[in-house]
Amino acid sequence: MGIFVRRAVLLTGCFCIPATYAQPLLVSHAENAVYHSVQQAIDALPAEGGDVLVTPGTYREKVKISKSGVHLQGTGSNPEDTVIVYGDGAINVGGTARSATLSATGDDFWLENLSIQNDYARNPANPPSQAVALSLTGDKDVVTRVRLLGAQDTLFAGKGPNGRMSRQYFSNCYIEGHVDFVFGNAKAWFRQCELHGIANQAVVFTAQSKAAPDEDSGYVFDHCSLSADPAARDIALGRPWRPYATVVFLSTKMYAQVIAEGWREWAPGKTNSLSTSYFAEYRSFGPGANPSGREPHSHQLTDIEASRWSLRVFFGGATDWLPTERHRGNTKQH
Repeated sequence: MGIFVRRAVLLTGCFCIPATYAQPLLVSHAENAVYHSVQQAIDALPAEGGDVLVTPGTYREKVKISKSGVHLQGTGSNPEDTVIVYGDGAINVGGTARSATLSATGDDFWLENLSIQNDYARNPANPPSQAVALSLTGDKDVVTRVRLLGAQDTLFAGKGPNGRMSRQYFSNCYIEGHVDFVFGNAKAWFRQCELHGIANQAVVFTAQSKAAPDEDSGYVFDHCSLSADPAARDIALGRPWRPYATVVFLSTKMYAQVIAEGWREWAPGKTNSLSTSYFAEYRSFGPGANPSGREPHSHQLTDIEASRWSLRVFFGGATDWLPTERHRGNTKQH
């Protein structure tokens, strides 16, 4: 079922197609295609957004999406079939955000069944640099069955300008990188995703950046898995980019050999943010789980404490925009 029809089902509960929705735009390498690049199709959408379907293939381009209501989906059998890739690094484009292969700032953005890659680090001639694959700063954004490929700073899950709210939901995604490769200050929930550390002298899965105790942001990883290449070294669950960083792992399978303390300081000897951050785990298991050896300022949650990080509680009960709610009704997490 195409994304266009599915949106009608999710929003109305039937197969009635709202008259205001245009037909989806198709991106293809075929010679007779109307749109040969993703950006061409995005630019052709009306101001209220719409649906873009991308046929299998590799599309080397940067994509910027500022409209709300844009739904972008690969039409292949697997996310690997459709790849949007570019190779900018922050060092050569004037900033981390500018390096993103795909940047989406509009609300109600859906991304499904494709791969977004920044291959800057694959060129050995390039000096080390942040190189973002996906930058996501809209509100009520959904990313499902997507592969995010990069090295340093792969996924920016952040808020919009002036701290504008950004609620994000990721499900069944694969995200790879090494240093701080999921970073930012969005209010983001990850369900059944795999985070994979690639070969590097240091791997840090998260760098959340909640800056004040009353800021409404944080990352929750629910029934996810952590893996790593054999050559990945010094693997940490996260470090606080800002003093009140908030990251919670719920029922996570830790295949990766995480350091015993789990979490690390942003700049050892220079910052003291572990004492003010909130880093927590609930029933971690696997080779990288080590409850007794964790950083003293981190938390091992009880059942009651973990329930406070359930999906509905995390989003304050405002979950009607989530596919889990629309497909299955209210899902009890704990």
